[in-house]
Amino acid sequence: MLNKDFWNNKTIFLTGHTGFKGGWLAHWLHELGSTVHGYSLAPPSQPNFFIETNAVDRLASSSYGDLRDFDSLVMALNKAKPDIIFHMAAQSLVRESYVSPIETFSTNIMGTVNLLEASRKVASVKAIINVTTDKCYENMEWHWPYRENDRLGGYDPYSASKACAEIVSSAYRKSFMQELSIHLATVRAGNVIGGGDWATDRLIPDFLRAYDAGKEMRIRFPDAIRPWQHVLEPLSGYLRLAECLYLGGEGFSNSWNFGPDGKSAKPVKYIIETLSKLVPDFKYEIESDAQPHEAGLLMLDSSKAKAYLDWEPSWDLDLALKKTMEWHLAWRNNEDMAEVTSRQIVEYCAL
Repeated sequence: MLNKDFWNNKTIFLTGHTGFKGGWLAHWLHELGSTVHGYSLAPPSQPNFFIETNAVDRLASSSYGDLRDFDSLVMALNKAKPDIIFHMAAQSLVRESYVSPIETFSTNIMGTVNLLEASRKVASVKAIINVTTDKCYENMEWHWPYRENDRLGGYDPYSASKACAEIVSSAYRKSFMQELSIHLATVRAGNVIGGGDWATDRLIPDFLRAYDAGKEMRIRFPDAIRPWQHVLEPLSGYLRLAECLYLGGEGFSNSWNFGPDGKSAKPVKYIIETLSKLVPDFKYEIESDAQPHEAGLLMLDSSKAKAYLDWEPSWDLDLALKKTMEWHLAWRNNEDMAEVTSRQIVEYCAL
């Protein structure tokens, strides 16, 4: 359970606020009474969650900037004077990392270095959450979940860059942050889903685009198993961890998994078949062309978060898919998407 009194009037610096996951967090922080300052590139797609929900009205400031621009980042942090930083900005697509490996590595590694270095210069900062990914683990195609102390690695540039971001965070924690009493944690989640994700080369956004256009969808890796979860699930964990970092300090300054339960780890084919039942006459086919490498099986063990943060998932996969489709259909019906987003947050918190 989140402590609304804790979050009321806290000042937050959020990188990646124009993205799907960052946009949802910005809304939730606003609902909690926090003052949120965003720093990010312009929204990554058209349409996008940030514009469709009018998220800028929920921010104290919104700066468009690149993580690799150190001076701009320092200026934005000094202006915001945050209590807590959530670092979400990244090049977050596996297939894009094959096309743009230099941008992926520079953004995800040096962008993280720049943020952590800049945070050392701002006396108000007490806690930092660096959001990485479940793909930071060296994937052995095991049939059991990965724990926080398993080996880091990465086959593709995106996964490797996020493993490096974990190592960077560990080095900064030990070398600089402890003596400044800045408590730094990294967090790893599964494949997040939810309304407002229009990214390219993601399963559900691809499904919704095909549905909106009345076209057949092409499916790659139908048997790949992923730990699917609604975006609000890991965000609730990040918020809970940030409270503990701020209040409890060094004991929480390490890495944390926030994945779904085992029943929500399903193959791609299951997701498409379930969504297809929610819309009429949807057609798809399996791609036979060669594809860039992607992990076939990857699941997270969140026992640590359950034991020490009293965190566990609230929405099962079928409910998460239903809520995703509800959001999208509301958008198609030109409803007030800020209100729809807030309503789903309230529904989630009620559980």
